[in-house]
Formats: sequence, C-alpha cells, structure tokens
Amino acid sequence: MNKHHESTGPSGEQQVTLRGPADLADALPYLMGFYPNDSVVMVALHGGRGRFGGRLRLGIPQASGEWGPVADQLAESLISGSERREGRPDAILLFLCQDSSDGSGGRSTMERLRPFAQLLRTACGALDVPVLEALCISDGRYWSYCCPDPRCCPDEGNPLALPGTTVMAAAATYAGVHVRGTLRDMEDRLRPWRVPAAVAAQERALDRAGPVLLPKLLDGQARREVAAETLRLARTLMDRIGKTRPAPPAPADAEDDRLVGADEAAALILGLQDRDTRDRAAVWMEGPEAQSALRLWRTLARRCVGAYGEHAAAPLTLAGWVSWSTGDEPGARVALSLALRADPGYTFAQLLHRACNEGLDPEALRRCLREAASEEPGMDAKVSEPGVAPAPGRPAAPPHVRTVRPLPGRGQRGGRALRPPSGPGRTGARPVPGPRRPGGGSRAGPGGTTAVPAGRGGDAEGRRQRVDAHRRRAGAAPRPALEARAVTCPEPRKAD
Repeated sequence: MNKHHESTGPSGEQQVTLRGPADLADALPYLMGFYPNDSVVMVALHGGRGRFGGRLRLGIPQASGEWGPVADQLAESLISGSERREGRPDAILLFLCQDSSDGSGGRSTMERLRPFAQLLRTACGALDVPVLEALCISDGRYWSYCCPDPRCCPDEGNPLALPGTTVMAAAATYAGVHVRGTLRDMEDRLRPWRVPAAVAAQERALDRAGPVLLPKLLDGQARREVAAETLRLARTLMDRIGKTRPAPPAPADAEDDRLVGADEAAALILGLQDRDTRDRAAVWMEGPEAQSALRLWRTLARRCVGAYGEHAAAPLTLAGWVSWSTGDEPGARVALSLALRADPGYTFAQLLHRACNEGLDPEALRRCLREAASEEPGMDAKVSEPGVAPAPGRPAAPPHVRTVRPLPGRGQRGGRALRPPSGPGRTGARPVPGPRRPGGGSRAGPGGTTAVPAGRGGDAEGRRQRVDAHRRRAGAAPRPALEARAVTCPEPRKAD
C-alpha cells in the first residue's frame, strides 16, 4: 500500500491527514460535496505533504475509443488550471467511480476501466506530473491501480467505510461540510419531467405560448412589454413558492411543481430566452429571495420537455448563478454543466462555469448586477411596467433573443408552424425539430474544472440566420453578426 499524507487545507486552517487508499476513498465525497458516480475525478496535490488543490470531474466516456483524447485533455486542463491558481501541482490523485450496471460486480468494472486509468496516468506523466494514487470505486468497494501488493489491495477489493464513521466525516461535520447525495440525485432535480401525461401537457402549453410570444420578442416595443410581464410573473411565482415551508428535496420539488401552472411555466421559459430579461432576473441572487428564485429556476428547468430541451439553458444557468452566489459551488457546477449540455454554446453558462471552476469571487458579478439594477428602471423586476423607457442618455438595447426555436408542426391550430428558411448558407443550421428528437449535448458531466465545451459547428450562425429571417418578416432590421451579449458586465478576470 502506498502511504500518503494529504492535508485538506493550507497551514493555519483545520487540517486532516489521510493515510493510504482507504482514507482517500472515504474522503472523496467530502472533497466534491457529493458522491461522484459515473465519473472520473482528478485532484491536484501541492507541496511535500500533498496539500489538496484544484479538482476536476468528468463523466466517464462510454466509448473506449474516446479514452485517449479525453485523458490528454483532462491532464492538460487540471495542470494548466492549477498553474493559473496555485502553481504547478507536484502530484495528482485519480479516482474512477462507476457501479456495475449489469450486476457483474465491482471487480469487472475495475478491470474494464483499467486501460482508461493507465491512459490518464500516462497523460499526466507526459506532462511531468506523476499520479500518486489511482483508485477505482465501484459497488461499495475500492481497488488501487498503483499498489501490486495483494495483502493490502486484494483482488476482491476493500470495502468502503460506513458513511459518517471516518475521521474525514467527523472533521467535515465539525467544519459544517455536508455531502448532498449522489451526483445523479442532484441532476435529477434539474432534469425534464419523464411522466408522459405531464410532459404532454407542458409541451402543449409551450406550443401555445410560442406563436404568441415569438413575434413580440422580435419587436422592440413589444419585447419590452414581454420582458416586464415575464419579470412580473417570475416575482409572483417566487412569492408564491416562498410562502411554503422548506422540506426535503423530493417533496419540496413536487410542491414547487404543483404551485407553478403549465401556462405560467411556458410563458416564463420562453420569456427568459431574451437575454436582457434573463440578465434582469439574475438580480435575485442574494438574501431571502435567492432561495425562492433558485426553486423557481429548478422548476422551470424541469418543464423544458420534449423539443424544448435547449430552452433549459436559461433557467439552468440562472440556477447555477444563484447557487454560486449563495456559496453552493457543487450545486452551481451541476446546474451550469447541465446548461452547457443543453446548449454548449450558451455564453453566460460558459463564463459562469469557468469563473466558478477557477475559484473567482462571485461578488464582482453581484456588484455589476446591483449597479445595473440601480441604473435602469425596472431592472430589479419589482417596479417594471410595460413599455419602460431606457434610462436617460442610454439608447434602447436591440433585441437579444436566444435560440427562439421553431415550433413543432403538430399541435399548431389555425396556421402553419414557423420554420427556418432553406437555401444556401444553411449547412451548419440545426434541423427543425420534428415530433421528437433526442437531446444533444456535451458528454462532459457536471462539477470540477472541466473544460467548457465548444459550440457545435455552424449552430450559432444558423440560429442567427433563423432569427434574422423572423425579424425581416416582422419588418425589423437584422441583428449584427456579433453574438448577443451574455452578461451585464465584462467577463471575469482570471485568478492570478
């Protein structure tokens, strides 16, 4: 067995020394804030005593052919990110966490993932940073890929300690650190509904709201009225949700779903596709209203069903922002990663994901939002009225409509469905959703310092062309080719 002396913090803070693979396996949920199932986790170590530094989490790729490129990218991301924040790491810890899906047992999972572990070790070694320990955690047991001694690391693995019985658990409890359950549990709170009847009812509501709101979002004056109504409705629902008592996650989510009607959710989901409206909603980020806002954004994310999956990027990003602003970094990473999975090119989610992963202080963005709220009438969404004029000396902002997707042809009574134009220049555009299509997205899972997924080919250009076509039909000028802004203040600066 390889002996280690990893500390959970720098000198002067409360420290816990971990000795050996058993302590490392037990400490992993406390390092991440949740149990990272179906994940590869990498942790940087600094100094002679192995102080924990940056950590990275990614969903394990299903196709083994992707393991090599992914290993190279993860090693480079963790090492370069650590260099920007704390200096080059002296070593790396590696965890592969996946339960067996077919009941074959943890050992078969460990053997199946062994080549991936070796590729990760090789990728780190190629960058002159050794992997000090590599563990596989599966079906309540752990195995070491680095220790060849069967006396301490037998073929059948070692059992994990019971939750709450380890030194790390005691130290975490004393420090107020809590494990929030599994990653899958956290993601399920934000995923679209799966019950067919509820999905069909919500999708019909979205189908009804789309033809009404889309022309308004493409018209300057009407767009301001929609923004004011969207923010007013959001405030009403936040107040309604805030009156209910806190409860465990599952009952609380079910109660929030009951309090928000299908038509109300549809109007908010589509209204938040306007980026200025979304930015104004981001001001609910602190104090008592932050938790009500977070519950509302989660509720809306669960309502982005069927062909409206990409629309979840807006409420998911707002949920991630509120979580980060209120100190819940694990929850922020989960929400922001799901937002990028819904739309890898969503700029606001990209910026927040990067800033959160680099350990920046959210107060800089909070200050920008407070200043914007104080300068613009109606920015705090409490006094907004239809047709609010821009602040004195400030020109009216052009529409920033994010991916107002063409609606499915079915269920459109009294007219044909809106469809994007065809012809030259459409090679990178996404097809109009038919009755159903599986949701695309990044393979990257939530959490950690995962590299932000890049946009998909010509999708951004295709979306711009679709919106410009609808604007021409409405008699408005096309938008500039530059992507719509994502936040009301400049991009956060990198940490020194």
